[in-house]
Amino acid sequence: MKDSGKSRAAIPVLRVVAWSVLIASALVAVFLIYNRIERFLIRDERFALSGPDGSQDGQTLDIQGASHVSKRAVGAVFSEDMGRSVYLIPLTDRRASLRSVDWVKDASVARMWPNRLEVRIEERVPVAFVTLGSSSASSARFGLIDEDGMILPPTPDRFGLPVLAGVKRSDSLAQRAERVHRMMRLLRELGDQGRSLSEIDVSDPDDITIMEPRDGRVLKLLLGDRNFALRYRNFLTHYAEIVERLPGAVTLDLRLEDRITVVE
Repeated sequence: MKDSGKSRAAIPVLRVVAWSVLIASALVAVFLIYNRIERFLIRDERFALSGPDGSQDGQTLDIQGASHVSKRAVGAVFSEDMGRSVYLIPLTDRRASLRSVDWVKDASVARMWPNRLEVRIEERVPVAFVTLGSSSASSARFGLIDEDGMILPPTPDRFGLPVLAGVKRSDSLAQRAERVHRMMRLLRELGDQGRSLSEIDVSDPDDITIMEPRDGRVLKLLLGDRNFALRYRNFLTHYAEIVERLPGAVTLDLRLEDRITVVE
C-alpha cells in the first residue's frame, strides 16, 4: 500500500518535469527562430535603404510635405543609414534629429516594408519678417519668424507679411514667442484692416507701434497695449481731417480713445 502511494505521488512530479522541459524547448525554439529572422532582416539586401526621394533610381527614402524644407538636409539625417537595413534604423532618434532641421516643426518616420522609409514633414508657417544683423536699410538682412518665435531662413517664395521689429536673434525663444503673440493678437483684432501694415514694433511691452503706408508716405501709429481695433477705427474715421489740418503729420498717438495726438 505504501509503494502504491509513492507511485501516485511521483506521477504529478513527472508531469511537471515533462511540461517544464516542453516549455523550455518551445522557448528555445522561438528564440532560435526569432534570431534567424532578425539576422535575415539585418543582412538581406532587400531590406536596405538605398537613397532619398528623387536622388536616384530605386530610391527608398520617401520625403513628403517638404515645400520649404531642404530635402538634402532631410536626407542628411539618414546619411549613416544608407545601405543599412531599415530594421536597424532608430526611428525615434531620427525623428528628433529632423526637428532640428530648418523649417521643420514636426516630423514622423515610418518603416514601409521591405525597404522603404516614409518621412512626413510638418513645416513651420511664417507670420512675419524679422531684421537680422545690420539695422541699416541698405545692408539689413531679413529672415522669417513663426508663431513659436523660431527664426527661419528666407526662401525664394514671396510672403505678404509685415516686418516685426523689436525681436532679435539673441533673444530667448520664449521672449521671441511672447512678442510674436502680441503681434498676432493685434492682427486678430484688426482683421482685414491689418493687411496694409508694413511694420509692427513690439519692443515696448506697453506700446505697440505700427507703420502704415498711406497716400505716398508711411505713418507711425502708437496703439498702446489694448483696444487696438477701436483705436485704429478712430484713426480711420478722423484721418481725412488730420490730413487737412496737419498735412505733414506722420506720427500719431492713438492711445487715448477720445483724441488723436500728433507727435512732433
